Amino acid sequence: MSTSDKPGAPGFASFRDFYPFYLGEHSNRTSRRLHVSGTLLALALAVAALVTGRLMLLWAVPVAGYAFAWTGHYFFERNRPATFTHPLYSLWGDLTMMVEVLTGRRPW
Repeated sequence: MSTSDKPGAPGFASFRDFYPFYLGEHSNRTSRRLHVSGTLLALALAVAALVTGRLMLLWAVPVAGYAFAWTGHYFFERNRPATFTHPLYSLWGDLTMMVEVLTGRRPW
């Protein structure tokens, strides 16, 4: 059962199937650090926007997350972000990897 609409892109029946692929696309240490930093910054911006009521900050949430992540992919991993073919699984993967890094279950 494929979740991909794009010909040639790997399909995944579940996040459990997707996550090993995701980790393989993030094997470079610098890329992982950029992803975690971007995810943390995006979350901090979202919280700040909601807490302060400055909702204009919300435009910066995806910019911060994607800028760091795509820099990691293009310059360190030299691969194409899975966001283009699996956007929801990729977001879930970013959050999962961040939690694993912050809890010491995955190398930083």
